[in-house]
This record gives sequence, structure tokens and C-alpha cells, in this order.
Amino acid sequence: MSQGIFGIGCDIVDVSRFAAQLEKSPGLKARLFTSAEIGLPLRSLAARFAAKEALIKALGGDHGLRWHDIEVPRVADERPSFSATATLQQRLADLGVARLHLSLSHETETAIAYVVAEGG
Repeated sequence: MSQGIFGIGCDIVDVSRFAAQLEKSPGLKARLFTSAEIGLPLRSLAARFAAKEALIKALGGDHGLRWHDIEVPRVADERPSFSATATLQQRLADLGVARLHLSLSHETETAIAYVVAEGG
């Protein structure tokens, strides 16, 4: 894979609809989020769900990744980033992706994430 942009992904989540889905399916939160994410406020969870979806779009599919393989922990004084889980690292290497860039934002009713995957 040559250097440059491998893919770009964007996803937006309606926070109210997301909350309703989590309430409707009690086990959904545990299926979608890791222990580092699960205790975060609802808007932060919605943004992290958007990040996971945006990453899948940037990679052109899930490539066998599961929700827990894609983690976005909150780290004080650092910009958002994906944790380097073993499965994610392997999939990125297989695809020739050298670096991921992540931007998150949320308001009262919307959460959004952008992902840029760089080839290397």
C-alpha cells in the first residue's frame, strides 16, 4: 500500500434514539462497549459508537472486527484515539493502514465522528 489516504469515514448518531435502543436492549451496552468505555456519559458513548462505525467505513468494511476490538477510551488531556487492541492492529497491518486519525464531537442531541485512515 502506498502512503496517503487509505479511507475516510464519518458517522452521526441521534443521542435520543441511541438512548432508546440501549434501554430497549439491556445487553446492548455491554456488547458495544469495553470496560474502559461503558461508564462514560450517554453522549460520550454515542460519540464512541459513531467512531466505531466511522472506522468501519474508513476501512471499507469490518474485516472481522468486533465491537470490543475497536475501543476509544477517555484519556485526560489527550485527543481521542483508538486503543491499539491486538485484533485492530492486525487488521490495520493486513490492510496496509499505518495510522488512524479520529475526531469526536457531541451536542445535546447529536454525536459525530470522523476517521481518516492513512496508508503506509
